[in-house]
Amino acid sequence: MGREFTDRDMNIFNKLAPEAGGNNISQMGHPYPFILRPISHRFAESGEDFRNRLEKLDRTDVEYLADLAIEGKEDVRGLEDEDMDSFFSVLEGISPEKLEELKDKLGMI
Repeated sequence: MGREFTDRDMNIFNKLAPEAGGNNISQMGHPYPFILRPISHRFAESGEDFRNRLEKLDRTDVEYLADLAIEGKEDVRGLEDEDMDSFFSVLEGISPEKLEELKDKLGMI
């Protein structure tokens, strides 16, 4: 299960999905439990769009998302396949060590 969004989470969510207008409530009326999954499934129109959204984040935000995923507080496996690949690619460009740690945690090494 996800977590309640912090101010930082909302800031990142708003950078990734400005069209949401600061709203992190799903169509079912519940707060999104994760940041990346609704971006992947609800907002990004393609893998390229998802990647372009991720590239709007600074290094510390991408590392923060990776840390959340390592802690089990962010869902990476639930992303569309090409979106997961995009996240891994962006993370690799920022911190190959963090990518390896995440893949290890996910059992992908």
